[in-house]
Amino acid sequence: MTSEPSWVQHAIWWQVYPLGFVGAEKDAGPAGTPAAHRLARLADWLDYAVELGASGLALGPIFAAETHGYDTTDYFRVDPRLGDDDDFRQLIDEAHRRGLRVLLDGVFNHTGRSFQQFQDAVRLGPSAPTAGWFRFHWPSDGGFGDDVSGSDSSGGEIAYDDFEGHHHLVALNHGEPEVARFVADVMKHWLRRGADGWRLDAAYAVPSSFWSTVLSEVRSEFPDSYFVGEYIHGDYAADVHAGGLDSATQYQLWKAVWSGLNDANFFELAAALDRHNALLETFAPLTFVGNHDVTRLATQLTEPALLAHALVVLFTVGGTPSIYYGDEQAFRGLKEDRAGGDDAVRPEFPSSPSDLATPGWPVYHLHQQLIGLRRRHSWLHTARTRVHTLSNEHLVYEAHGGGASIVVALNLSEFPVTLDVPATAGAVLEGEAGLDAGGHRLTLPPRGWAVLGESH
Repeated sequence: MTSEPSWVQHAIWWQVYPLGFVGAEKDAGPAGTPAAHRLARLADWLDYAVELGASGLALGPIFAAETHGYDTTDYFRVDPRLGDDDDFRQLIDEAHRRGLRVLLDGVFNHTGRSFQQFQDAVRLGPSAPTAGWFRFHWPSDGGFGDDVSGSDSSGGEIAYDDFEGHHHLVALNHGEPEVARFVADVMKHWLRRGADGWRLDAAYAVPSSFWSTVLSEVRSEFPDSYFVGEYIHGDYAADVHAGGLDSATQYQLWKAVWSGLNDANFFELAAALDRHNALLETFAPLTFVGNHDVTRLATQLTEPALLAHALVVLFTVGGTPSIYYGDEQAFRGLKEDRAGGDDAVRPEFPSSPSDLATPGWPVYHLHQQLIGLRRRHSWLHTARTRVHTLSNEHLVYEAHGGGASIVVALNLSEFPVTLDVPATAGAVLEGEAGLDAGGHRLTLPPRGWAVLGESH
């Protein structure tokens, strides 16, 4: 296992996309626009997060940017649409006062086109001190204009590498030592101001050697900080090890949860749990059933009754769970591949919990119930799973670790089912189910679920 900070064993993140949460404008204003002190709105929801059961606040981008926050223009400045340094300090203080850790979102694979170092390089050409920060393809005639939008003196576009075809996102050159020093300085700057760790956006697009260099430097001053990389595909364990990270996002498990439930195919989920076990030999993945980049779980699932099953899996397998704001209230939202296609999954939150719709509260209470279960069994952070019963519609697995275990039973059928459970299963801790006198047979209602273990 990675040597992650000890506090991460108990971490349960409430992930928030701040620009959407506070209802900020979609585009940054002109230079000199006064700060709108909206971070206080997020601070007003910290008690709600604590009552949910979260122990950490995972923030989306909060630094000055052009639009959605992933096009950063100034890494040392809070986005004026959110506030200023004082607002950030107050949010950190209020979070820490409640025992909440704070995770920041670092966009270090690419920048916005208004990033000063990029502007300087375009204006001055290959001789610019920051020209090596980016992967330019300079014009052969050597003509460079002073148009910082990225044009040469003839009016043509200066070619440069971007992020996955998004030309407004300028790829950094991670082979440039000055870029590594800059990123390390940014990380340390905000850790000194109270942040507890970093989510590394698009970490999969960055060489592992870059992360290793940067994180070695940052950890020399902040050994108790947490670093989790966004990895969508590939060899998670190898990337985490090579980059010196603590964790990576577990997208394979996310997909298997909603897809296996929708298709009544627990074989897909069981296969994903096997790989999850293998990952846990190296690190504890960041687990989730929703985030800022995907369709909301309540929209993704074909039936509302399946929501509980997804949450049961999230909170009973190994890893560090993350809950995306609004999912705990069964918010709906479709992610679309178009301009503005993220808006539906990054909405504004109301002024206070009393303004949330009544139908969402049962899902919030289910989160509380399952988070409470996980807190009583903190060993689940590194637990492995062992499947005992597997069919398309029925799954019984045991999560075990540290000499303890719980048993999870799930039924996707429209009919009641009686399933064999391990003799060590114990009493029904959560869910609606009946256990026979011998403790070996469990009856689940249609679309039912149960968690069994030793009652205390």
